[in-house]
Amino acid sequence: MQKQSHISRNMLIIFCAMSFILYLDRVNLAAAAGPLKAELGLTNTELGIAFSAFGYTYAIFQLVGGWVADRFGARRTIIACGLIWAVATVCTGLIGGLVSLCLARLLLGIGEGAALPAQARAITNWVPKPKRGMAQGLTHSFSRLGNAVAPPLVAVLIAWHSWRASFIVVGILSALWLVVWLVYFREMPEEHAGVSPEELALLPRRESVQEDGTAMPHSWWAILRRMRATVAVYFCMVWSNTLFFSWMPIFFMQSLNLDIKSSALYSSGVFFAGVVGDLTGGVISDWILRRTGRLALARQSVITISLLGGLIFFIPVLISHDVVTIALCLSAAFFFLELTIGPIWAVPMDVAPKTAGTASGMLNFGAAMATIISPIIFGLMIDMTGSWTLPFAGAIGFLILGIIFTQWIRPDISVEQIEQQKPTRHSLAG
Repeated sequence: MQKQSHISRNMLIIFCAMSFILYLDRVNLAAAAGPLKAELGLTNTELGIAFSAFGYTYAIFQLVGGWVADRFGARRTIIACGLIWAVATVCTGLIGGLVSLCLARLLLGIGEGAALPAQARAITNWVPKPKRGMAQGLTHSFSRLGNAVAPPLVAVLIAWHSWRASFIVVGILSALWLVVWLVYFREMPEEHAGVSPEELALLPRRESVQEDGTAMPHSWWAILRRMRATVAVYFCMVWSNTLFFSWMPIFFMQSLNLDIKSSALYSSGVFFAGVVGDLTGGVISDWILRRTGRLALARQSVITISLLGGLIFFIPVLISHDVVTIALCLSAAFFFLELTIGPIWAVPMDVAPKTAGTASGMLNFGAAMATIISPIIFGLMIDMTGSWTLPFAGAIGFLILGIIFTQWIRPDISVEQIEQQKPTRHSLAG
C-alpha cells in the first residue's frame, strides 16, 4: 500500500489547525457567555441575538467565499479570511455593549463564512477522492476539539484575568496560524517544491479543478439542484447542533445550576464526544466506499444512522434531572450527530469536483441559516417558559426531517453527469 505524501500530511495538519482555531474563535463567546452576560446586563434573548448576528454574514460569505475560492484559489481566499477573523476575535474582547458585540460577530462571520468552503476547495486540491470522507471528518474533528477546549480555556483565562482576555489571546493565536499558511501552503501539489513525482502521482491534478480565474464550468442553478437535498439535511442537523455550539455551557449553568468550572468540565466532555464522532463518521464512510464501491451507500447510510442516533439520545434529556445522565446522553447525541460531518462534507466534492468551493458554500449556507434562526428561537423559548425542554423537542423534530431528506442526496450523480445527459440543440433540431 502506497504511503501518503509527507507534504500532503502536513497540509492536512494545517487544515486541522485551521478548523480548531475557527471553532475556538466561534465558540469562545458561548464559553464566556455567563460573565459576559452579567457584565453587559444582557437577557437570554439579547444573547441569542448576538449569537445569531454571526450567522447573517456567515451565510452570505459561504456563497461568496466558495465562488472566490473556485475562481481565484484557496490560498488567497484564506489569507483574506484569516486577517478578518483574527481582527474580529480581538475586537470582541474590546466590546462595550450589545451593539458592538453584534458588530464584532458580524465581522467574524465574514471571515469564517468564506473560510470553510475555501478549505473544502483546498482539500479537493490535495486529497484524492477515496480519502476525502476521512479528511473532512478529521479536519472537522479538530473543530470539535476547539469546541471542547474553549470552555476550560476560557474558564482559566477568566480566572487569570477576564473574559475579555480570552478573545484577545485566541485572536493572536489566529494570526500566528495565518503566518504558517502564508509561508507553507501552495494551491496545487505540483506548485510545492517538496512534492516528489512519485508523491504527485497519488494526488489530484490541476486539470481536475477550477482555480485559474476563468469562467465557472457549471451554473449555480445546476450545482444547487444537485446540492439542495444535502443542504436541507445539513440545515436540520445544524439546527440541532446549535444547542451544543451556542448554549451548552450556559445550559449546564442555568438549567442544572452548576458553577462555571463544573459547566466547563461537562461541556468539554460533550464536545470531546463530537471529536471522536467526526473522525469515526469519515472513516466509516470511506471504508464502506472501498468495500462496496457504492458512493450513495457510503454517504447516505452513515448520515441516516447519525441523525437517528442523535434523535434517540436527545429523548432522555427531556425527562431526566440527573446531571451525569444528561451529560452522558448529550455526549452520545453529539457523537452520533457528528458522524454526519465527514460524509456530508464529502458530498460537494463527489457531485461537483470542479466547483467544490461553490458547492461547499451552498452546503454551509444551509448551516448558517440554522445558526441565524435557532439561537433567537432558543433564547425566546427559554425566556418565555423558563424551560429548556422545548428547544430539545424542536431539535428532535428537525432530525426526523433530516432523515427523510437524506434519501434524496444521491452523491453518486454528479453535475457533469446531468449536464452530459441534457439534449443538445442539434439533437433537438434533428
